[in-house]
Amino acid sequence: MYSISREFTFCYGHRLLNYEGKCKFPHGHNARVRISISLDKLNENGMVRDFSELKSTIGQWIDNHLDHRMILIKNDPLVEILYGMGAPVFLMDEPPTAENLAKLIFDLVQKQKIPVKKVKFWETEKCFATYSFD
Repeated sequence: MYSISREFTFCYGHRLLNYEGKCKFPHGHNARVRISISLDKLNENGMVRDFSELKSTIGQWIDNHLDHRMILIKNDPLVEILYGMGAPVFLMDEPPTAENLAKLIFDLVQKQKIPVKKVKFWETEKCFATYSFD
């Protein structure tokens, strides 16, 4: 099995409703995401996938939808306020935890018909979540 990984970084804000820790308040993170893909055979160019293709598809989507946005669950009361201010918001059906953001990106990569095996999402330098297909 051949595997490659590509990392992306972006800044975002979020908060967790109905949570009793510090994350119940709006705050920001410098995220790092590692996308790992695998194939049994290399393509005609001797690659699993061209790294630049990942940058132009997945990296562009991250830049356009997650970077410098408030990522909130759809029923967060802040949504209406932020929209009223013209602030960039990305809405999720699930709480915007590191675990759910890892799965969100995994699903996005999979929809691009890229053979993703794992997405690792660092919320901070020392804290990360992983979503994988095993």
